[in-house]
Amino acid sequence: MKKLLLTCMMALIAVCASAQNDVTTFLGIPVDGFRSEMKKKLIAKGYTPKTLGGNEYLEGEFNGTDVRIYIGTNNNKVYRIMVCDANTQSEANIKIRFNKLVEQFQNNKRYTALREDQTLSDSEDISFEMMVHKKNYEAIFFQNPNVEKMDTLETQTRINEILLKKFTLEQIQNPTKEIEEEFDKACTDLAIEMLYKKPVWFKIIELGFNEYYIAIFY
Repeated sequence: MKKLLLTCMMALIAVCASAQNDVTTFLGIPVDGFRSEMKKKLIAKGYTPKTLGGNEYLEGEFNGTDVRIYIGTNNNKVYRIMVCDANTQSEANIKIRFNKLVEQFQNNKRYTALREDQTLSDSEDISFEMMVHKKNYEAIFFQNPNVEKMDTLETQTRINEILLKKFTLEQIQNPTKEIEEEFDKACTDLAIEMLYKKPVWFKIIELGFNEYYIAIFY
Protein backbone atom coordinates (compact mmCIF):
# COMPACT_ATOMS: atom_id res chain seq x y z
CA MET A 1 0.00 0.00 0.00
CA LYS A 2 2.84 2.38 0.92
CA LYS A 3 4.57 1.59 -2.36
CA LEU A 4 1.39 2.29 -4.30
CA LEU A 5 0.97 5.66 -2.57
CA LEU A 6 4.58 6.63 -3.27
CA THR A 7 4.29 5.58 -6.91
CA CYS A 8 1.12 7.60 -7.40
CA MET A 9 2.68 10.60 -5.70
CA MET A 10 5.78 10.58 -7.90
CA ALA A 11 3.73 10.16 -11.06
CA LEU A 12 1.46 13.06 -10.24
CA ILE A 13 4.28 15.25 -8.98
CA ALA A 14 5.75 14.90 -12.48
CA VAL A 15 2.82 16.88 -13.89
CA CYS A 16 2.50 19.40 -11.04
CA ALA A 17 4.95 22.23 -11.64
CA SER A 18 5.83 24.88 -9.10
CA ALA A 19 3.96 28.14 -9.73
CA GLN A 20 7.02 30.07 -8.57
CA ASN A 21 9.33 28.49 -11.16
CA ASP A 22 6.93 27.78 -14.02
CA VAL A 23 5.32 30.81 -15.67
CA THR A 24 3.63 31.50 -19.00
CA THR A 25 6.09 31.90 -21.85
CA PHE A 26 5.96 33.75 -25.17
CA LEU A 27 8.37 32.53 -27.86
CA GLY A 28 10.19 30.71 -25.09
CA ILE A 29 10.55 33.92 -23.06
CA PRO A 30 9.04 33.85 -19.53
CA VAL A 31 6.34 36.49 -19.13
CA ASP A 32 8.04 37.84 -16.05
CA GLY A 33 10.83 40.18 -14.94
CA PHE A 34 11.31 43.83 -15.85
CA ARG A 35 10.03 45.58 -18.95
CA SER A 36 13.50 46.54 -20.21
CA GLU A 37 14.61 42.90 -20.07
CA MET A 38 11.54 41.71 -21.96
CA LYS A 39 12.01 44.40 -24.60
CA LYS A 40 15.65 43.36 -25.18
CA LYS A 41 14.66 39.72 -25.55
CA LEU A 42 11.92 40.56 -28.07
CA ILE A 43 14.32 42.74 -30.07
CA ALA A 44 16.73 39.79 -30.10
CA LYS A 45 13.90 37.75 -31.64
CA GLY A 46 13.73 40.23 -34.52
CA TYR A 47 11.01 42.63 -33.39
CA THR A 48 11.38 46.38 -33.92
CA PRO A 49 10.39 49.01 -31.31
CA LYS A 50 7.82 51.56 -32.48
CA THR A 51 5.85 54.39 -30.90
CA LEU A 52 2.38 55.61 -31.91
CA GLY A 53 0.36 58.18 -30.00
CA GLY A 54 2.64 57.86 -27.01
CA ASN A 55 2.15 54.08 -26.88
CA GLU A 56 5.22 51.93 -27.37
CA TYR A 57 5.05 48.53 -29.02
CA LEU A 58 7.19 46.15 -31.05
CA GLU A 59 6.48 45.31 -34.65
CA GLY A 60 7.19 42.13 -36.56
CA GLU A 61 5.79 38.79 -37.63
CA PHE A 62 4.24 36.12 -35.44
CA ASN A 63 2.80 32.84 -36.66
CA GLY A 64 2.86 34.09 -40.25
CA THR A 65 0.98 37.32 -39.48
CA ASP A 66 2.19 40.92 -39.14
CA VAL A 67 1.63 41.92 -35.51
CA ARG A 68 2.20 44.55 -32.87
CA ILE A 69 3.39 43.36 -29.48
CA TYR A 70 2.52 45.29 -26.33
CA ILE A 71 4.21 44.63 -22.99
CA GLY A 72 1.83 44.91 -20.03
CA THR A 73 3.48 45.95 -16.76
CA ASN A 74 2.64 46.65 -13.13
CA ASN A 75 5.27 48.77 -11.36
CA ASN A 76 7.59 48.04 -14.28
CA LYS A 77 7.17 44.28 -13.75
CA VAL A 78 5.89 42.33 -16.75
CA TYR A 79 2.61 40.50 -16.19
CA ARG A 80 1.20 40.18 -19.73
CA ILE A 81 2.14 40.15 -23.41
CA MET A 82 -0.52 41.22 -25.92
CA VAL A 83 -0.03 40.30 -29.57
CA CYS A 84 -2.35 42.20 -31.94
CA ASP A 85 -2.84 41.78 -35.67
CA ALA A 86 -1.29 44.79 -37.42
CA ASN A 87 -3.99 44.75 -40.10
CA THR A 88 -7.76 44.42 -39.88
CA GLN A 89 -9.86 41.85 -41.74
CA SER A 90 -13.46 41.45 -42.81
CA GLU A 91 -15.98 39.51 -40.72
CA ALA A 92 -15.75 36.48 -43.00
CA ASN A 93 -11.95 36.41 -42.92
CA ILE A 94 -11.65 37.02 -39.18
CA LYS A 95 -13.80 33.94 -38.51
CA ILE A 96 -11.45 31.88 -40.67
CA ARG A 97 -8.42 33.26 -38.84
CA PHE A 98 -10.04 32.69 -35.43
CA ASN A 99 -10.87 29.06 -36.25
CA LYS A 100 -7.37 28.39 -37.60
CA LEU A 101 -5.88 29.69 -34.36
CA VAL A 102 -8.19 27.46 -32.34
CA GLU A 103 -7.14 24.43 -34.37
CA GLN A 104 -3.45 25.30 -34.02
CA PHE A 105 -3.69 25.56 -30.24
CA GLN A 106 -5.82 22.40 -29.97
CA ASN A 107 -3.26 20.43 -31.99
CA ASN A 108 -0.33 21.77 -29.96
CA LYS A 109 0.63 19.31 -27.22
CA ARG A 110 1.98 22.16 -25.09
CA TYR A 111 -1.56 23.43 -24.51
CA THR A 112 -4.76 22.25 -22.87
CA ALA A 113 -8.09 23.70 -24.02
CA LEU A 114 -10.63 25.15 -21.62
CA ARG A 115 -13.41 23.63 -23.73
CA GLU A 116 -13.33 20.92 -26.36
CA ASP A 117 -14.68 22.96 -29.27
CA GLN A 118 -14.16 26.72 -29.38
CA THR A 119 -14.48 27.27 -33.13
CA LEU A 120 -17.12 29.52 -34.73
CA SER A 121 -19.75 28.27 -37.15
CA ASP A 122 -20.08 29.75 -40.64
CA SER A 123 -23.56 31.00 -39.72
CA GLU A 124 -22.37 33.02 -36.72
CA ASP A 125 -23.28 36.69 -37.20
CA ILE A 126 -20.39 38.32 -35.39
CA SER A 127 -21.30 41.95 -36.08
CA PHE A 128 -24.89 41.51 -34.89
CA GLU A 129 -23.99 39.54 -31.78
CA MET A 130 -21.25 41.96 -30.75
CA MET A 131 -23.40 45.04 -31.31
CA VAL A 132 -26.76 43.82 -29.98
CA HIS A 133 -25.84 41.20 -27.38
CA LYS A 134 -22.36 42.51 -26.51
CA LYS A 135 -21.02 39.02 -27.12
CA ASN A 136 -17.32 38.29 -26.73
CA TYR A 137 -15.63 35.90 -29.10
CA GLU A 138 -12.67 34.38 -27.34
CA ALA A 139 -10.89 31.06 -26.94
CA ILE A 140 -8.97 30.04 -23.83
CA PHE A 141 -6.08 27.60 -23.49
CA PHE A 142 -3.50 26.81 -20.83
CA GLN A 143 0.18 26.11 -21.27
CA ASN A 144 0.97 22.75 -19.75
CA PRO A 145 3.27 22.69 -16.70
CA ASN A 146 6.99 22.54 -17.44
CA VAL A 147 8.21 19.33 -15.81
CA GLU A 148 11.84 20.46 -16.09
CA LYS A 149 11.11 23.40 -13.77
CA MET A 150 9.02 21.55 -11.23
CA ASP A 151 9.74 21.77 -7.53
CA THR A 152 8.97 18.28 -6.26
CA LEU A 153 9.62 19.15 -2.62
CA GLU A 154 7.20 22.07 -2.68
CA THR A 155 4.57 20.01 -4.49
CA GLN A 156 4.87 17.11 -2.05
CA THR A 157 4.72 19.52 0.89
CA ARG A 158 1.52 21.10 -0.40
CA ILE A 159 -0.13 17.71 -0.92
CA ASN A 160 0.88 16.64 2.59
CA GLU A 161 -0.57 19.87 4.00
CA ILE A 162 -3.89 19.08 2.36
CA LEU A 163 -3.94 15.51 3.70
CA LEU A 164 -2.84 16.51 7.22
CA LYS A 165 -5.97 18.63 7.56
CA LYS A 166 -7.98 15.40 7.67
CA PHE A 167 -5.53 12.68 8.67
CA THR A 168 -2.60 12.16 11.03
CA LEU A 169 0.92 11.51 9.75
CA GLU A 170 0.65 7.92 10.99
CA GLN A 171 -2.55 7.41 9.00
CA ILE A 172 -0.95 8.85 5.84
CA GLN A 173 2.01 6.52 6.23
CA ASN A 174 -0.42 3.59 6.46
CA PRO A 175 -3.05 4.70 3.95
CA THR A 176 -6.55 3.27 3.72
CA LYS A 177 -8.68 3.38 0.59
CA GLU A 178 -10.24 6.62 1.85
CA ILE A 179 -6.80 8.25 2.20
CA GLU A 180 -5.78 7.09 -1.26
CA GLU A 181 -8.93 8.67 -2.69
CA GLU A 182 -8.21 11.92 -0.85
CA PHE A 183 -4.65 11.82 -2.13
CA ASP A 184 -5.83 11.41 -5.73
CA LYS A 185 -8.24 14.33 -5.30
CA ALA A 186 -5.52 16.54 -3.75
CA CYS A 187 -3.14 15.81 -6.63
CA THR A 188 -5.83 16.47 -9.23
CA ASP A 189 -6.82 19.77 -7.61
CA LEU A 190 -3.18 20.85 -7.42
CA ALA A 191 -2.51 19.91 -11.04
CA ILE A 192 -5.55 21.94 -12.15
CA GLU A 193 -4.43 24.87 -10.01
CA MET A 194 -0.99 24.86 -11.63
CA LEU A 195 -2.48 24.54 -15.10
CA TYR A 196 -4.87 27.46 -14.60
CA LYS A 197 -1.98 29.76 -13.65
CA LYS A 198 -0.68 29.70 -17.24
CA PRO A 199 -3.56 30.94 -19.41
CA VAL A 200 -3.18 31.96 -23.04
CA TRP A 201 -6.28 33.35 -24.70
CA PHE A 202 -7.29 35.31 -27.76
CA LYS A 203 -10.32 37.30 -28.82
CA ILE A 204 -11.85 39.09 -31.78
CA ILE A 205 -11.85 42.89 -31.50
CA GLU A 206 -14.03 45.13 -33.68
CA LEU A 207 -12.27 48.29 -34.83
CA GLY A 208 -14.92 49.65 -37.19
CA PHE A 209 -17.56 48.59 -39.71
CA ASN A 210 -16.48 45.20 -41.06
CA GLU A 211 -13.01 45.74 -39.57
CA TYR A 212 -11.77 43.19 -37.08
CA TYR A 213 -8.51 41.96 -35.66
CA ILE A 214 -7.40 39.34 -33.15
CA ALA A 215 -5.49 39.99 -29.94
CA ILE A 216 -3.64 37.15 -28.21
CA PHE A 217 -2.79 37.42 -24.52
CA TYR A 218 0.08 35.58 -22.81
